[in-house]
Amino acid sequence: MSGPLLETVERFTRLAGHNRVAMLMFRLGDGQDFGINVFKVREVIRRQRLERMPSMHELIAGSFDYRGQTIPVIDLARAMGYPPLADHPEAHFIVTEFSRSVQAFLVSDVQRIVHCDGAAMAAPPPSLGYGPRVNAVTRLDGNLLAIVDVEQVLASIEPAKVELSSRIGSVPGDARRRPRRVLVADDSMVARTQIVELFRQMNLECVVANDGQEAYERLVALAEGDSDDNVAMVISDIEMPRMDGYALTRAIREDDRLKDMKVLLHSSLSGVFNESMVNQVGADRFIAKFQPDILAAAVVELLPAEEPVRWASL
Repeated sequence: MSGPLLETVERFTRLAGHNRVAMLMFRLGDGQDFGINVFKVREVIRRQRLERMPSMHELIAGSFDYRGQTIPVIDLARAMGYPPLADHPEAHFIVTEFSRSVQAFLVSDVQRIVHCDGAAMAAPPPSLGYGPRVNAVTRLDGNLLAIVDVEQVLASIEPAKVELSSRIGSVPGDARRRPRRVLVADDSMVARTQIVELFRQMNLECVVANDGQEAYERLVALAEGDSDDNVAMVISDIEMPRMDGYALTRAIREDDRLKDMKVLLHSSLSGVFNESMVNQVGADRFIAKFQPDILAAAVVELLPAEEPVRWASL
């Protein structure tokens, strides 16, 4: 399936920037449909022989040789609360590149690639019982499609370190005033927590939004209110329900009250394609998740200069 899959991905690239996203749809053992962004997917292959050490995390089904590289295989069914698929002979591997790492997800079967309207995607209500590993749901041909929060799954196996290097300085403000504020938009609770903790170390105060629509509404409300409550810049994920990071950036650039605001897009969807889209929508920078020092340095560089910023001695 890898050849047709990659050809189809190429056709769907035109959706990005218009609040639409292509999803690879799959199942984990019952009739529930799940999805993952196709730009994370390198290849879909039949289950390979797995090697497993007793010390591996419980969600790791094993490892295998992928084109000369040994990569872990995460039992996504087990991570989502389904019976494990480690011994299922008809299972498939979805090989992904996510936040500069390569891993495979074990799923029962792969359905097809579909494209979804971001405006129709929403965070699932707690009553549906999906838990934190699903960050959005939408309807497709009448059926519910659950979008997996891959960042949360990976963080449960190996949490990212949120440590600012000693060579990166804080962003000081007047001692009589509160710290400078930035708006952080991300639908992943794990990602929001990481970024807020990093910025706390930088003496930055965060206004948090769960998606692009909420972020835009917060920015407009702040712009129309007391200017002392405004934010200095926006740090936004790209993949988000309701309004993605590209659409949020377009909305900011088209709004006279906000058009000069600095926007940094911060996403696990790394690659040349994102760099091109950053220029098309008018964002100031793209940083691949999660690189604390690189993100911190970019924020220090982009922050407006009303107040001095400081680098520690190198």
